[in-house]
Amino acid sequence: MTYQNYSLKQLQAIDAAHHLHPFTDHKDLRAAGSRMITHADGPYIYDSEGNEILDGMAGLWCVNVGYGRNELAEAAYRQMKELPFYNSFFRCTTPTPVLLAKKIAELAPDNINQVFYGSSGSEANDTALRLVRHFWALQGKPQKNRIISRNMAYHGSTIAGASLGGMGGMHEQLGGAVPNVVHVMMPYAYELALPGENDHDFGLRAAKAVEDAILEAGADNVAAFIGEPVMGAGGVKIPPASYWPEVQRICRKYDVLLMLDEVITGYGRTGEWFAAQTFDLEPDTITTAKALTSGYQPLSALLVGDRIAATLVEKGGEFYHGYTYSGHPVACAVGLENIEIIQREGLVERVKNDTGPYFAKALQEHLGDHDIVGEVRAIGLMGAIEIVKDKATKERFEPSGSAAVVVRDHAIANGMMLRATGDTMIMSPPLIWTRDTIDLACERIRKALDLAKADLFRSK
Repeated sequence: MTYQNYSLKQLQAIDAAHHLHPFTDHKDLRAAGSRMITHADGPYIYDSEGNEILDGMAGLWCVNVGYGRNELAEAAYRQMKELPFYNSFFRCTTPTPVLLAKKIAELAPDNINQVFYGSSGSEANDTALRLVRHFWALQGKPQKNRIISRNMAYHGSTIAGASLGGMGGMHEQLGGAVPNVVHVMMPYAYELALPGENDHDFGLRAAKAVEDAILEAGADNVAAFIGEPVMGAGGVKIPPASYWPEVQRICRKYDVLLMLDEVITGYGRTGEWFAAQTFDLEPDTITTAKALTSGYQPLSALLVGDRIAATLVEKGGEFYHGYTYSGHPVACAVGLENIEIIQREGLVERVKNDTGPYFAKALQEHLGDHDIVGEVRAIGLMGAIEIVKDKATKERFEPSGSAAVVVRDHAIANGMMLRATGDTMIMSPPLIWTRDTIDLACERIRKALDLAKADLFRSK
């Protein structure tokens, strides 16, 4: 590759001169310079200085089958040679999106049999918003268009995605969100449970916030509730067991569609193909992307339930929506091969029966007692570590979010890629991790916590 002709400083200078990064303070980045990741293999990534880093985030929640899978490169190459591109407009299609849609439908909950493609989770959530409002208009209820979401939810960074999400900073910069989207409390017991309130009761109270929002607007005005089964970018917030059954009951009671955002949880992350199956839900839409191709190609798939799909066919009329790369044949070829790898290697079953339970146990045993850890939690291969100044009172370090950054930087320096979100360290490793990989990760995280504790209390 031509990058090998450049030094790190040269690449950083070019990056600073020409490349604007996502979710970045560009003033800070210009001062520090980018970390340059140059290659990867299996569960590891490598930077330009040759440092090996265990990737605890699967890239960005997506590289489920790990790095260096020749099968995926070969699938892309074969498809590029045969048909590099054709669109899905004008009554046309190509074979790979057709076959991939069939495969996804076989894996999805029983009430889901249709797929609408895009290139990212943000695009898929735009599609979901458009589709549910279109559905109700076809039903003769155009006023039934309010969407209920949650505080700190993340549904993408397009205008519609940011509006659906519950990130205040994104709303402020947006300067004008999509109308008729409201946000209610999140199911985050660690911070929001009342004194003496158990998880079961807290879950019911958090679900009641959805019902209260429906009643406030009037059920005839509410189109859908959207939620991540496990809130990802907001800090791997795992709802109590009582939460999702009650939310589904409420949605059915008031004839409100249930939209699941599984951009992170889809394709094995929670120990089932979809978290809808983990939580025994029958959603009307499921947004997926990321692990659909393990990140090897940009591709999203909005899974559409039978009720919505049947209405589109029965009522007719054009759905004025789509993307140039909807159902891109190369991306879909990689998606097909990626699912074949996951099935062949039994990765979903491994997460459910082996590595997922072991991951939760290891995090608790190796990290849960640390002085600056308030809570660890996990589901499947998703984990979170709450960073606190005082375990008993749950007091945080000031300013908010600063301590997690210290932990993150020590982790990366010691060969462990973690992400800091607010005061929480989050993990979402490749599904190819083994028990040995989990043990190594815990060892490196423990060291990072020790170093961070020394720094944080030294500075006080």
